[in-house]
Amino acid sequence: MKNVISTEKCRNSIKALEDAMYVIGGKWTLRVILALKDGHTRFNDLQRTIDGISAKVLSGVLKDLEENGFVKRKVDIGVPVVVEYELLSYADTLQDVLSALVSWGEMHRQKVIKRQEEFV
Repeated sequence: MKNVISTEKCRNSIKALEDAMYVIGGKWTLRVILALKDGHTRFNDLQRTIDGISAKVLSGVLKDLEENGFVKRKVDIGVPVVVEYELLSYADTLQDVLSALVSWGEMHRQKVIKRQEEFV
């Protein structure tokens, strides 16, 4: 009976992980969230901050984030028209995930650099 419970728990964990990755697993999604958390709120500023992202891709990511309740789009109908994006409180639920990924990424980068130096 233990294996059945364990298997069911594993399946539930995999489903939860799939749900999370569907929302935040895109190549650019977490990068956009981090840039927004850092205070980059205008579209062009975001695009300049995130190396390699095209306007079309950034627009799609921001739309997805808005649909999932992470971001609010604000349009100022002035001259020129200014579009800004604001993180909503739901984005705060990702803080621990982002911190853990950044820490792991820094650790992993150092490990890779150290291994490369050993081969030189």
